[in-house]
Amino acid sequence: MSGWIHRALAERFPTIESAVSEIAALKAQLELPKGVIHVISDIHGEAKKLRHVINNASGRLRPLVSELFEEDLDPREFREFLNVLYYPAEILQLKEEELRNDQDRFEWVLATLRWQFDLIRRIISQRRRKTVKQLAPKEHRELFEVLLNFPAGGHDPVFLEVQLREMVRRRLDFSAIRSASRFIRNLTVEETIVAGDLGDRGPRLDRVVDYLMRQPNVSLIWGNHDVSWMGACLGNEALIALVMRISLRYRRLYQLEEGYGLLTKALEQLAETAYRDDPAEHFLSKRSGERDPWLIARMHKAAAILEFKLQGRMIERHPEWEMDDRNLLPQIDYERGTLFVGGKEHRLRDTYLPTIHPADPNRLSPEEEHCMSRLKESFTSSPRLWEHMKWMANRGGMAVVRDRAVIFHACLAVDEEGQPLPLEIDGVEYRGPEQFSALNRVIKRAFRAGAQVEQEDLDRFYYLWAGPKSPLFGKDRMATFETYFIEDKATHKETKNPWFRWIHDFEFCDRICREMGVPEGGIIVNGHVPVKVEEGESPVKGGGNAVTIDGAFSEAYGDRGYTFILAPEGEVLAEHHAFPDPVAAVREGGDLIPTMQWVRAYDRPRMVGDTEQGKSLRAQIRALEELVEAYEEGEIQEH
Repeated sequence: MSGWIHRALAERFPTIESAVSEIAALKAQLELPKGVIHVISDIHGEAKKLRHVINNASGRLRPLVSELFEEDLDPREFREFLNVLYYPAEILQLKEEELRNDQDRFEWVLATLRWQFDLIRRIISQRRRKTVKQLAPKEHRELFEVLLNFPAGGHDPVFLEVQLREMVRRRLDFSAIRSASRFIRNLTVEETIVAGDLGDRGPRLDRVVDYLMRQPNVSLIWGNHDVSWMGACLGNEALIALVMRISLRYRRLYQLEEGYGLLTKALEQLAETAYRDDPAEHFLSKRSGERDPWLIARMHKAAAILEFKLQGRMIERHPEWEMDDRNLLPQIDYERGTLFVGGKEHRLRDTYLPTIHPADPNRLSPEEEHCMSRLKESFTSSPRLWEHMKWMANRGGMAVVRDRAVIFHACLAVDEEGQPLPLEIDGVEYRGPEQFSALNRVIKRAFRAGAQVEQEDLDRFYYLWAGPKSPLFGKDRMATFETYFIEDKATHKETKNPWFRWIHDFEFCDRICREMGVPEGGIIVNGHVPVKVEEGESPVKGGGNAVTIDGAFSEAYGDRGYTFILAPEGEVLAEHHAFPDPVAAVREGGDLIPTMQWVRAYDRPRMVGDTEQGKSLRAQIRALEELVEAYEEGEIQEH
C-alpha cells in the first residue's frame, strides 16, 4: 500500500491500539446479519404513498411490535403505538388536542418513549454501535442515551423524569417522539433503493425528491421518466416540451409552478393565440381541476406539437439512432390529412395544425420559438429544479448490485435469440451490462458541465427516454403521436423488446447476473412495466430469478405498489394495497398490512461477510493491518 494512504489512515487511527480496535470491530461486523435493504420502483410523483411505505418499513415494523408488545398493550394502545411509528406528525396533532393536562401528557410521553426504546434496543442488538450513533438524532442525543440504557445504565430515574418534565413544559416533548420514530425506521432499513421513475403522472415529483433527500441512506437507479426531467433541466428542448405535455395530460401543473417555480404563461399564450379556435377534444386531461379544461387541452396540444417538432429535428441530427419512423410530421400528407403507419394509410382525427408549415413541418413558428425560449429559460434557471436534478444525478446510476440482487430500471436490449444488441456511446459499441457504465459516464459528465453541456450528451437524454435500444425504455417505438391523432388502436401498439420474454428464462437471467458480477444465485430486479395483477400476472418471472416491482404505484395505474426486501433470512416481496390518507388512518386506527410473499428463503441467514459490503470491509481490514505493520516497523510514528 502506498505511503500516502498509510499517512491518511494514520490521521484517523493515530496509534496501534486505535487501529487494532477498529480491525476487531470490523471483523466482528462481518459476522453480523446483513442489513435489510428495501427496493421500490415507479413512484411517479406519489409522495404520500412513498411516505407510507417508508414509514412502516414496508410492513417489517409491525411483526416486531407484535412480538414485543401485543401481550402488554391493549388493542387501542397497540394501534396507537403503531401510528406513533408510522404517522407521528398526525397522531401527535391529535394528542395535542387530547392531552391538555401536563401530568397526563408527561405520563403518555414517558410511556411512549419507553416503548420506542424497548423496540430500539431489540433492533440494535445486531448493529454496530458506531452505526447506531451515526443514525441517532443530534438534537436529542443525551436524552436518547439515557433512554437507550434505562434503567440498566445506572441513571437515577429522576434524571429522566426531570428532563422530560422540562420538555413537556416547553412543549418540545413531541419532537423527541417524532425523532425516535424516525430513528426506529432508519435502524430497521439499512438502505432504500429506488429503481427509477420518481415523477410524472402523480401529483408532486418535488415532494418525492424532498422526502428521499431526508432519508439517511438512499440509492437511486434512473428510469426513463427521471432522465426526461434531468435532460429538461439541462436545456433539452424536446424534453422540456415532453415534461410540459405529461404534466398537462395528468393535470399536474402544481409541481411545475409551485414545486419548481416554472413559468407556464408562455405556453398558455401560445395556446390562446395559435390554438384559440381549436376544440382540442383529443387532448383533454385525465383529471379535472380549477382551470378551464379547454385551455388546458389547448396547452396540452401546443406542448405535444412542440415535442413532435423538436423530436423530429433531433432524429434528423442522429441517423445512427435509426428512429426515422418517429420523425412523423414530414410524413403526413397534409392535403389528404393522412399518415402511413405500418404500411397502411390512416386518416388523422385532428387536422387542425396551425403552426405546421407542410414544406418544413419540424420548423418552429415564430410564436413557438418565443414560447420555447421562455420555457427553456425557466427550466434552466430554476434553482430548486437544479438542486433536485443534481441530487438525482449525483446519487443515481444505471444499475446497482446489492448482495445477489442485480437492480436496474427496465432492460438490456436483446435480439430474438436473447443475444445483446449493440448501442453506440461516445463512438464505441457497447453490449449488455457494459452499457450501464458507459451511460453513467455520459450523464455524470453532462451534469458536471451544466450549462456548457455538449449537444451530443444533451441529445442522449432523449434517446434514453424513447430510443428502441435504450435500457430505460425497451420498446420498438413511443407511439405518442398515433395515440393522439389516429383512431385505429392497432397503431398505438408499442412492441416490447424480446428481453421481456427472455426474463422468464432461468439461464438467461443467470447469465445477466454473472455478467453483472454475481457468480451464482443472482436475481434480477426491475421496474418500468406495471404488473397486471388483475389479469393474473405475477411479479416473479417464470424462472424464479427475476422480479418486476412496478406495482402501479401511481393512482392513474392502480394505486398499489411493491417493495422487494433483501433480508438476512431471504428475499421477500411486499405487496401494498390501496394507500390511506394518513389523517384518516390515524383517526380510524387502521393499519394496512402489505401481503408478504417469499421469493427465496436462504438455508442460513446471510451475514455481512457474505455480501459486497463484506468485500469492502475486508479491504479496510487489510489496509489497517498494513498500517499496524507500518507502526510496528517504524515507517510511521504513532501520535
